[in-house]
Amino acid sequence: MTSRRAVMAVLASSTFALASCQTAPPPMVRPAAFTALGVSAPYLSGDVIGGHRPRAAKMRAAKIRPLPPAMASAYMAKLDRELRQQTAGIGLDVLNLGSSIVVRVPATFTFDTGSASVKPQTDATLLEIARTVKTMNQTYVDVLAHTDTTGSPQGNLALSEKRAAAVATYLAGHGVAKSRIASHGFGESAPLYVPDDTEMRRAGNRRIEIRLVPFFG
Repeated sequence: MTSRRAVMAVLASSTFALASCQTAPPPMVRPAAFTALGVSAPYLSGDVIGGHRPRAAKMRAAKIRPLPPAMASAYMAKLDRELRQQTAGIGLDVLNLGSSIVVRVPATFTFDTGSASVKPQTDATLLEIARTVKTMNQTYVDVLAHTDTTGSPQGNLALSEKRAAAVATYLAGHGVAKSRIASHGFGESAPLYVPDDTEMRRAGNRRIEIRLVPFFG
């Protein structure tokens, strides 16, 4: 009798386990990780604007110490963390590309359509970036500006040059050493979206990028 009860208990347990397996919810599928566009573009992996040699000479003249190569990885990791903390919730992208860090700012944050004047209401956005970049000063600071394809290529190139210069001037005016900064406008030549045939795509192509590269001397 005891043996029969034991068998019945095992069968009941097996039936319950089988039912549980059959009614268990499917495993949750995690969303794909965010992948930023354009991070393999040649202009983000090339030399700093104007070349390392003349830029390094300016930084040495400004008494900025080169970063020892052995410390570069930890230094850039700290810079990455601080930038993410300072800009959390603002709507910027902080992209760690290994050899550099790029802060990508939608142009709609900083400029009105067709304008190269930094919006007063976006001071807080650039100010948060400037605070960290000013303090961690062993990097080159490249300011890059891009447009969409609306308008002429020549007009877009000129506008992007003015916008890059405006942001560079803003950073310099908020404590980032001028010797560290250079700017360049790409116009519509380095889009994230091709073609930019919707307003969402055009808005994505209109952007400012602040590229931070270690200064090794």
